[in-house]
Amino acid sequence: MVIFGASGDLTKRLMVPALYNLSRTGLLPQHFALIGVDRAQGTAESWRAHLLDMLKSFVGNADAGFEIDRIDEEAWTRLADRMSYVQGDLTTADVYQKVRASLDEAESSQGTQGNAMFYLAVASQLFGTVVDRLGEAGLTDEEVGEGKRSHWRRVVIEKPFGHDLESARELNARILRTLTEDQIYRIDHFLGKDTVQSIMAFRFANGLFEPIWNRDRIDHVQITVAETVGVERRGKFYEQTGALRDMVPNHVFALLSMVAMEPPTGFGAASVRDKKAEVFAAMPAASPEWAVRGQYRAGTVLSKPVRAYRDEPDVAPGSNVETYVAMRLEIDNWRWAGVPFYLRTGKHMPQRITEIALRFKQAPSAVFQDTPITSLRPNWLVLSIAPEEGISLQFEVKCPGPVVDLAAVKMDFRYNDWFPKEPNVGYETLIYDVMIGDQTLFVRADTVEQTWRIVQPVLDAWAAQKPDFPNYDSGDEGPKAADELLRRDGNCVWRPVKSSPARKA
Repeated sequence: MVIFGASGDLTKRLMVPALYNLSRTGLLPQHFALIGVDRAQGTAESWRAHLLDMLKSFVGNADAGFEIDRIDEEAWTRLADRMSYVQGDLTTADVYQKVRASLDEAESSQGTQGNAMFYLAVASQLFGTVVDRLGEAGLTDEEVGEGKRSHWRRVVIEKPFGHDLESARELNARILRTLTEDQIYRIDHFLGKDTVQSIMAFRFANGLFEPIWNRDRIDHVQITVAETVGVERRGKFYEQTGALRDMVPNHVFALLSMVAMEPPTGFGAASVRDKKAEVFAAMPAASPEWAVRGQYRAGTVLSKPVRAYRDEPDVAPGSNVETYVAMRLEIDNWRWAGVPFYLRTGKHMPQRITEIALRFKQAPSAVFQDTPITSLRPNWLVLSIAPEEGISLQFEVKCPGPVVDLAAVKMDFRYNDWFPKEPNVGYETLIYDVMIGDQTLFVRADTVEQTWRIVQPVLDAWAAQKPDFPNYDSGDEGPKAADELLRRDGNCVWRPVKSSPARKA
């Protein structure tokens, strides 16, 4: 495994901890080597020491997102002993000759048999350049020598894959000149979460839910990805990206596809990816009239004062970049026609929540006409992705006593109640799948282009309009216009990100 961008935050906080977990659970291959490549000065020894320091910072740190009780020295040593480091400029050809030499050394010392996975943990503007250089150096070739001995070469590409439809098409065309589609692993770490993957099992392994998973029974779907953090140290990146590009065509659409896809013929990569692609092919482009953007001003999040987006480091004082997005979409097929899908994602929200909520159509209330009950609350099925992982079903029951009255109750399933909690950063499954050549959880070229096609009209409209920013307080649930977005469809409101009398679902 070769990581380009070995000194970056992604490598330190996510990639190497995931490899450590694979080592700890016995899933790291016996014949394995890790080669770090970066322009930063360093040696294998200094790189290992820096990564170990980062891993030690997770011990007992509940805020780290990857808390561990202690470091398994044997698991770490098994990984650390196989690390090497290549220093150089990723845009120049000579560094790739050094990578070739390191791969040859790994094949000799660790028995890797010429197989290699290249992970591009670098800025998106370098994706095409690195792939070009790999191809020019012959490092993506899968057949070598007179006997045509085969081995595999795979390239993992992080998001954002392009910044609009045109750039996504150009990047696809560029990397496909060097690689074949089965060598490309476009990664979205949301799909590495067990709860996201379990959506398919929940739907297709239970005869109870799939028959009502359609427009006849479902009123609408809400997908929420709310974060309490601001842009933190990512001001330069965010100024070029914004919430829509950063979250919707990848993370949020990944969740949508799992909920909306048709049953595949099997769990093979081709079958599952075909069904996901069909979802986006059936989705009309988003209308700017049904999209809302926001930017946070100063406020209070989790009882702590926080600054406005325009006061963040590396952010322009008059920036018009959005930190919140809400939009309404539809899928024009037999299962979903007429069912609105409401999406929202934002920073400096009241709580960190990622959930998919399906609201079922309400039952008729005529049977209760001679009782104090004037209306019925809707039934909700909620798939919780973070921070708590689980599934809940809300329905009505009669309150005890002689008077006919109803109460909304929940049946809750929590993963932690049933399964042991293991340290996990979300990349373990994805890295392992690349190693075994399973592309099920990775995004195909046509799907990338379809998702950008859907949001492109909104990007174009927003580029031509100057917004009235900032328009929501940090710690609030977003701009008021997002509430109006749902009210236009009738008596419908967002599910609360926090408990609030003013925002009951």
